[in-house]
Amino acid sequence: MPAFSTPDPNQIAQATSTLADVKEYLRGDPPAADALPLLEPLLDKDTGVPVLLGDILRDAARLASDQSGRPETDEIRLIIDGLREAAQEATDWHVLHWDLPRLHQHFTHSATPQDER
Repeated sequence: MPAFSTPDPNQIAQATSTLADVKEYLRGDPPAADALPLLEPLLDKDTGVPVLLGDILRDAARLASDQSGRPETDEIRLIIDGLREAAQEATDWHVLHWDLPRLHQHFTHSATPQDER
């Protein structure tokens, strides 16, 4: 198994800051043709945010379970269950990946008639 470096909290803060920048950009009402390429890596079916977040939450639940000591308290069990449930919900959103080609097609076709006016 390859060795991975420990992420620095500043790296995580930079990643979330970048996501916040994307959010603000999208709120600025850019042309869809410019915004859709930004969504592709975010919603990638294998490496996008929903899949990564689901994996992170699942691993956090595993760590909490493994390191909580035995027997687990009811509070810890609820937290672990919540993390696992949230992980599944986040992962389920990976299906948005399949909507992007349809959006591309829609905005490519709808841009042509407007350009001809």
